[in-house]
Order: sequence, then C-alpha cells, then structure tokens
Amino acid sequence: MRRNLFWLNDEQWRQIERHLPKDVRGKERVDDRRVISGILHVLRSGCRWCDCPPEYGPPTTIYNRFVCWAERGVWGTLFRELAARGRSTNTQMIDSTHVMAHRSASGAKRGNRTKRLDARAAGATRKSTQSQMLRAVFFPSC
Repeated sequence: MRRNLFWLNDEQWRQIERHLPKDVRGKERVDDRRVISGILHVLRSGCRWCDCPPEYGPPTTIYNRFVCWAERGVWGTLFRELAARGRSTNTQMIDSTHVMAHRSASGAKRGNRTKRLDARAAGATRKSTQSQMLRAVFFPSC
C-alpha cells in the first residue's frame, strides 16, 4: 500500500530551518524536519492528529510541537519571514476550503438574537413547540 506522505525537500527545509527555535531545554528534541513534515501532512490532509502516519513519529509529539510553537509565535514569525520574500512560483494562494468542520460546528437552532426578538415582537409562531409543551405539562395554570 502506497501512502501519500508529505516530506519537505532540501530547499524547503533550508528556508525553514534557520527560523526555528534553538533554545532546547531538557530532553533533546526529535528530528524537526520529520515532525514539521508530519504537521504539514495533518494540515494539508485535514486528518486528526492521532491519525497522522507513524512515519512522522508519535502523534503526541507532532501535536505538542505544533501547539507549543503556536503559543510561542514560531509559526507566525515563520510565515511572515517567508511571505516577505515575495510570491512563490510553486504556490499561488492559501485556501482552507478543503478542511472539514465537525458536525457539531454547524450550530444549533439559535440564530441571530435580534432577529428572534423581532420575530417574537411581530407575533411570529415558534418553529419549536417544545418549550410550550413543557410549560403546559409542568405549569398547567400558565
């Protein structure tokens, strides 16, 4: 089975490497090139961190490195440095429309609060009668 893995080539790595933090405390960091390739694979494919292929290393390492460097501003700095060089001939735009949202991200039946209040003031009927049914059961005198 052939996997579609993403690996940074030598030129890409040369441009990125000098912008990475060098202040490693504690245990020595694992291969940055492998981990960054894993991060980019997750971001490009839209898969979950735990579904990252094992060739990139442990998913927790990949996720923790992404989060830690995001908090430290490493990704923002790296992006600004690379973007300041001008437009790449290989990449023309950044587009995230391929990233899928979780099914709960579509929102509930809330809607815009002012629209709901305007509709209530105009005497519109409710789309859901659940609250009216519960009120009738628990507070029959209302």
